[in-house]
Amino acid sequence: MLPKYSRQMVKKHDLSFDVLSDEGSGYAGKLGLVFELPADLREIYREFDIDLPRFNGDESWTLPMPARYVVDGDGRIRWSDVHPDYTQRSEPEETLQALLRLKD
Repeated sequence: MLPKYSRQMVKKHDLSFDVLSDEGSGYAGKLGLVFELPADLREIYREFDIDLPRFNGDESWTLPMPARYVVDGDGRIRWSDVHPDYTQRSEPEETLQALLRLKD
């Protein structure tokens, strides 16, 4: 997502945390966390007026996989949740427990 859309999201939802931008999903691609939308799904996006190329700043029709990371103060990943199927996500309680384990 282009930085201007990240800023709009922060403002619209009054977010109190940083929202990062990864134009063209370049960094996510290096990590192997990007998938390309198939043609039938692109059509559905278009029907809902979701212009993914405009938001991403390229013509690739790619999205990063949904992911959550818990990172400690030294920058080490202590817990992660990544699923190629965007409908599969951990429960918020699992993320909270991973955060609480950092205190130990």
